[in-house]
Amino acid sequence: MTKTFFPTTRPSSAAVPVLDTRAIRAFHQSLPGYAVTPLYSCPLLAERLGVARVLVKDESKRLGLPSFKMLGASWATATAISREWLGFAANPESIAQLKRDLASTYGRTWRVGRRLVAATDGNHGRGVARMARLLRLRCQIFVPAGTAKSRIRSIEREGARVDVVNGTYDDAIARSAEEASATTLVVSDTSWDGYTETPTNVINGYSTMFSEIDDQMGLAQPNVVAFQAGVGAFAAAGMMHWANRRKPSDVTMLAIEPSTANCLMESARAGAITLVPGPHESTMAGLNCGLPSLIAWPMVEKFTDGYIAVTDDSTYAAMRLLAECGIVAGESGAAGLAGLLAVSDPDQRRHTGLTSDATVLVINTEGATDPLNYRRVTGETAKGVMRTQRRRQNRTHTITVNS
Repeated sequence: MTKTFFPTTRPSSAAVPVLDTRAIRAFHQSLPGYAVTPLYSCPLLAERLGVARVLVKDESKRLGLPSFKMLGASWATATAISREWLGFAANPESIAQLKRDLASTYGRTWRVGRRLVAATDGNHGRGVARMARLLRLRCQIFVPAGTAKSRIRSIEREGARVDVVNGTYDDAIARSAEEASATTLVVSDTSWDGYTETPTNVINGYSTMFSEIDDQMGLAQPNVVAFQAGVGAFAAAGMMHWANRRKPSDVTMLAIEPSTANCLMESARAGAITLVPGPHESTMAGLNCGLPSLIAWPMVEKFTDGYIAVTDDSTYAAMRLLAECGIVAGESGAAGLAGLLAVSDPDQRRHTGLTSDATVLVINTEGATDPLNYRRVTGETAKGVMRTQRRRQNRTHTITVNS
């Protein structure tokens, strides 16, 4: 029995916000490079987990970036600009319209002195930097000490300035908050007292991914969904989606965290938001968070059936298994699968819904964002895995489902 499993019992009912997901998806469709990301059926994973079917939503390529985070970063940036710089209450229709509104309000010099700021451990900051690049705004990104050089270089290639904070991700968040002003928008995926609208829209932006999954699966729905969790924003988005679509008891929802940064699990144990102090040294960089988001935590607390903490070694095993299926998954991307593979005790399997007739959904939230570590772990480059993907699909390791 794994010692890093914490089961919970959901309330019989709970209020769930209703989103205008069509407007959010329409905005994403206006961005360069939008395409529905694939959903794969992986018999090899189903065999390893002892379930009927495993589906993998592959976010290793999303809007030209190697992570789903661009969905939240783009929507949060657009709504913040509309609200703070344009004074609009309505949702932005498209990025082209956003540019026209800015030019109409401020004239040709509207970009002068204006900038975007964020803290990140990689993917969210790169998404904010891409939005700054699309809007031709200046951008400053704060990262915690120990951030992989490849992730820093990727952000810099978007045209952003990157500053390393001598501390954890939470320290980088605190540093970024100091930059807020009338001409500087802080686009954070976590929240704090007095700062909730933008991180709420980060969460809302992720809804496009889940709408795509609905379209791809049709009338069918998963029985179990595993969500990687850092501050809890991604997990909250997915849990809101299925709580709105179905009775909460119809799908088992699990939160997967690094064992050294399991702030959601510890908050659930304590019954209140709890800090897990650093250093947070997991290579699951996108999940290395010591404090839950104030706005994400209530949703996660309501709808999580169990919390699972995983080690880097277990995530590396999941990365290799996904590579065998022809799917390129980085450290954070493979964490959801790693959590499910860690559940072996019969009682825990029953609690998590991992039964022989279950359909399980995992989301590969990132590609090989640290190429050196990816090759060290899997023995292959990301390009090598992708080159052999079609051949492996023909051997039925991975089958595309209505992508």
